[in-house]
Amino acid sequence: MAGKKYMDAVKLVEKDKLYDPAEAFELLKKTATVKFDATVEVAFRLGLDPRKNDQQIRGAVVLPNGTGRSVRLVVFAKGDKAKEAEQAGADVVGDEDLVSRIAGGWLEFDAAVATPDMMASVGKLGRVLGPRGLMPNPKTGTVTFDVKRAVEEVKAGKVEYRLDKGANVHAVLGKVSFPTEKLLENFNTVLDALQKAKPAAAKGQYVRGVSISSTMGPGISLNVQ
Repeated sequence: MAGKKYMDAVKLVEKDKLYDPAEAFELLKKTATVKFDATVEVAFRLGLDPRKNDQQIRGAVVLPNGTGRSVRLVVFAKGDKAKEAEQAGADVVGDEDLVSRIAGGWLEFDAAVATPDMMASVGKLGRVLGPRGLMPNPKTGTVTFDVKRAVEEVKAGKVEYRLDKGANVHAVLGKVSFPTEKLLENFNTVLDALQKAKPAAAKGQYVRGVSISSTMGPGISLNVQ
């Protein structure tokens, strides 16, 4: 059974209405039902066929106003690149020792960056890191020798996006406590990134639906045409 608070929040959202984005974020603040500072997420339904290789999209974007989360970041690097990672603000840095530690079950981190020369070893952690969305990937800028930049971007609020099996893309936009204009700016940054990532093979309407929600709050549909 849905709780009373949730049911009251649902009543505030008009069922078939497509809200202007600014109005939608204002409404989202009123429908947040949890006692903590809820996370704001967006879901895009795209006119793509996830079964086709030429219609895949995956990437990352740095939100101008961050995500509101503090990110625990590990970096797989050695020598000077390990020092660079530490100086840039990585939480844990290591090479084979870090690979062994994670293989042994340690997973207290939210994101990972690796230098290309470490990927042969990091690749062995695919079964552990892959399903959790933690595997470094060149497409998202997390496999690179520019360690300083990668660490700074993740810490500043970099979010990754990828097409799922249902042709949807999900992304975090920040916290309910963010001012509406900051949420709107983050939203427009993600939307712009998706428009730029549109595959040449995409046919018909590309963005078919957009909705935002807060943690355990109802979805609100947006008009982005």
